[in-house]
Amino acid sequence: MPMTRAQFLRLLGGSAIAAALPSVASAAPEYDFWFTRLRYDSGDWDVDQRMPANILTSLVDYTNLRIDPRERVVRLSDPAMLRAPFCYLAGHKLVDFSTAEAANFKAYVENGGFVFVDDCNHDIDGLFAKSFERQMAKLFGADPLKKLPNTHPIYSSFFKFEGPPATSFELNGWGDDLVHDYLKGYTANGRLGILYSNKDYGCEWDYDWRNKRFLAEDNTKLAVNIIVYALTV
Repeated sequence: MPMTRAQFLRLLGGSAIAAALPSVASAAPEYDFWFTRLRYDSGDWDVDQRMPANILTSLVDYTNLRIDPRERVVRLSDPAMLRAPFCYLAGHKLVDFSTAEAANFKAYVENGGFVFVDDCNHDIDGLFAKSFERQMAKLFGADPLKKLPNTHPIYSSFFKFEGPPATSFELNGWGDDLVHDYLKGYTANGRLGILYSNKDYGCEWDYDWRNKRFLAEDNTKLAVNIIVYALTV
């Protein structure tokens, strides 16, 4: 049976290589999941600041995972990010990785890591999208990000979706003013290593937790799917 991503990362955590790396969190072994936001030097990485807490709350509500309640911010250039079970990278502005950032991103993805990348401009012709996609082409070859079919297991890993749910930000006159009926991804060694969204999910999930009771449907359920998939595939 193939090793799951979580099992792989645990194996890495016990390896001689990993022993030389600084820990993402001293308490990390107590948890099945901790939310890691990647800080990169070129853009506005610190977006949608309430979003991680809402996702972590949903993971507590719906799953039996042991959840670290705190968001962890780690520089992409820091080897500590290589030990995270899941990483989040987002922004509006230019993405231009330094040599160390590029090396860590590539190593992480190609060695079993999972990065959810969210374009806060929700615009396939915007600065974030164009510059991030250029970085991916440099690291992984021409046109590495492919559209995921609506039958992809990420849409059924916990809750059932018929494809990526639309966000309220896609048709608000900002960005390309389109609903993107797909997500993209890059697969490394048989595993989805990058999940890429032009839908601005981070903004959709960035609300005061007290307002959740007004939602007809909990919109963070897709985030639960993404994380469960990242940990189990």
